[in-house]
Amino acid sequence: MGVDRTEHDPPPDWSRHHTTTLTSLDPDAPLDDLEPLREIVGDARVVAVGENAHFVQEFGLLQQRIVRFLAERCGFTVLAVEFGFSEGVVADAGLAAETSRTAETTDAGRTSAHRTDSEPLGGRVVDGVGGAVLRRLRRHNRTSTATLRFAGIDIPQAGGSLRPALDPVADYLRAVDPDALPLVIAALEISDRIAGASAAAAAPAWGRLASAEQDALTAALRRLLLRFTAAAPMYEARGDRHRYDVALRRVEAACHADHMFRAMHGLFAGVPQPADLSVRESFMAESVRWHLERSDPEARLVLVAHNNHVQRTPVSFDGVLTALPMGLYLHRMLGRDYRVIALTHTADHAPEMYPDETADLGFTVADTRLVPPAEGSIEAALLAAGRGDEPTLTDLRPTADTATNGPALDGIRTQSALLRTPLAEAFDAVVCTPTATVDPDIRL
Repeated sequence: MGVDRTEHDPPPDWSRHHTTTLTSLDPDAPLDDLEPLREIVGDARVVAVGENAHFVQEFGLLQQRIVRFLAERCGFTVLAVEFGFSEGVVADAGLAAETSRTAETTDAGRTSAHRTDSEPLGGRVVDGVGGAVLRRLRRHNRTSTATLRFAGIDIPQAGGSLRPALDPVADYLRAVDPDALPLVIAALEISDRIAGASAAAAAPAWGRLASAEQDALTAALRRLLLRFTAAAPMYEARGDRHRYDVALRRVEAACHADHMFRAMHGLFAGVPQPADLSVRESFMAESVRWHLERSDPEARLVLVAHNNHVQRTPVSFDGVLTALPMGLYLHRMLGRDYRVIALTHTADHAPEMYPDETADLGFTVADTRLVPPAEGSIEAALLAAGRGDEPTLTDLRPTADTATNGPALDGIRTQSALLRTPLAEAFDAVVCTPTATVDPDIRL
């Protein structure tokens, strides 16, 4: 597969100075081919590993390899994922307990008895992209001495339901403030009628609510948040600071999810408010900060999410600002302590999501034919340099030898579309695979 050279593309020798070949996608393969990442990552405390589309098998394999490299060779200790904050608290506790039991049985000289990957962590089965990452993390912690904690950073159930956040809040309030329970009950009574497996299912249902009910949901959550903030000294006296912090963050997650019902409905209806999706992005960035502040000072965090979430530049399509991404907020927060590795591919077809209200998730996934990579994109540049048929790692950082840089790359595939953005500002590196197939490990 190839593309015609244009003046916009870097010269053919560009790849010799910026791109190295990866020898394998096998997560268990030796990691020496990933050594160039060590310099790219440097001493950053947070390193994001993206993907230009969900549900791609090759991206899952590459993420496993990169996470393993960062854990085993660079000392990273926490894996944060585009997965509900509230669900992540439960999953991390289950993962820690499982790791502890494994260590105990191993120390006792007995054969470890592991759960299968289909069994629940923390009492709840988790599926989708986040669930697949969790299953891979369990495997990593069973086979590596460099074990990782787990952290969820997102709104509950991919924006589909408030229950994963508000059910634990209700349990907390029964112990510290039963008088506030009616606010939770009121919010759940409305939100349960629109709940789905993701925002793609819940947002259209939210749009069918009467405006008075939409506003009542927002009002109940807002009052709950204000009460939590004002009653903090009382809550901490009746419980402890950590339980309060977790419960407050869960309330904040529910408030942000409520906003996203409205924002996603506008997007699906074709009348989006510019930058309205940034509310979820800022929540995820603040969740990363939340986990960092409560981790060991030496902790380093790997962040796995879509390229459009982790990039440092605004996300715009056809000149319309869609969102200020999480990565932009993290860059403002952490500076050079935040590095970004994008994942993409040069295939002529890939999985794509299509809205479908009859589907459980609110969308279906289908293998989709793609147009050839666009002029100025990283994919076109790799194909022009003869590097599109092998897995590669491209360092986007500026070099002193400007003659080898070529024209600035300003495009990268995202899902089945093209995102125009200055790549060296958005990402530090790009990992590219020649194929993109539907991941059989994803449970839709």
